[in-house]
Amino acid sequence: MLSSSTNNSGDDTFQRSMKAFYCFPAKQAVYLDWSVQATVSWILSETLGSRNVAIIAEEDVQTLSKADSAGLLEAVVQTVNDCLAEAPRFGLKAPGTSLGSSEVLEAISRCNSTGGPNGRFWALDPVDGTLGFVRGDQYAVALAMIEDGEVVLGVLGCPNYPMRKEWLSYHHRYHRIISKLTPPTSESWDKGCVIYTRRGSGEAWMQPLIQGHKKLVWPNSATPVKVSTIENPALATFCEPVEKANSSHSFTAGLAHSVGLRKQPLRVYSMVKYAAIARGDAEVFMKFARAGYKEKLWDHAAGVIIIQEAGGVVTDAGGRPLDFSKGIYLEGLDRGIIACAGAKLHEKIIRAVDASWNSSSL
Repeated sequence: MLSSSTNNSGDDTFQRSMKAFYCFPAKQAVYLDWSVQATVSWILSETLGSRNVAIIAEEDVQTLSKADSAGLLEAVVQTVNDCLAEAPRFGLKAPGTSLGSSEVLEAISRCNSTGGPNGRFWALDPVDGTLGFVRGDQYAVALAMIEDGEVVLGVLGCPNYPMRKEWLSYHHRYHRIISKLTPPTSESWDKGCVIYTRRGSGEAWMQPLIQGHKKLVWPNSATPVKVSTIENPALATFCEPVEKANSSHSFTAGLAHSVGLRKQPLRVYSMVKYAAIARGDAEVFMKFARAGYKEKLWDHAAGVIIIQEAGGVVTDAGGRPLDFSKGIYLEGLDRGIIACAGAKLHEKIIRAVDASWNSSSL
């Protein structure tokens, strides 16, 4: 495990950023994004010093700063303070007194980095998969550290990720019914994890959020995760986004058929798709955006490094590494994104894309 084998300051930064993910209670989606962003920003700034922290993130303070948003801001402030009150349980410092509105707004507004090829910045998606959160389905909190255009740390908090992959396809209401029929000692329905890694480690780790239906207090044992060893497309499971707005299901369906992927696609909200591949629950993730849509850096950075260090491959459809040095967007992306559990499977997908692309309408 990382914490027992490394001790330098960079690893301390990694551990602290990862532990911050345990402080988030479930709140209403309307203000959750701001609340998570403020909490992560405050913890990183307190840990590393605000002058040393640059964050590129999805939310700004414009809406919260309006006179008619006083109630919304109050809810965000309360949620942030609720989160930070739990910080000492996870080895993190809590504020001496509750944060006020101005301090919460300052923490959110500090997330104003524009990224780029030089220096260090953090990429944060406070709630990736808002619709999944609203529906009680899959969503993630994603944080990555990028240095000189290269992702070096990645953390994915997946509060609803079940410990058995077959339950990914079931709605949370079905979960409640089955859990009542399941013996209390069963771990079938244990869900919630943090998956994290560091560039060059050659491993990714998974830390459970609950076990035996009880919340775990940090620290607890983490286990390494590895990608699947399946190379035969006929045995592979592929993931794709649930929503059709920014992804072509018809193209991926045709592509899956042409390459020999026969299993029903696993449609999952958010970067949980990356976690599923890293953990060996699926083998392929394909996303081909519709014309005019540009992929954002924070939607992929943490997931990409986690799959890579777990033994998988992530590139654009041309086989090139994703470029995180161009600011908010993944500029220069060749057609789409392909993540696979192994190089052989990845090469088969790349060849199939080349063979099918000219006949598509994307």
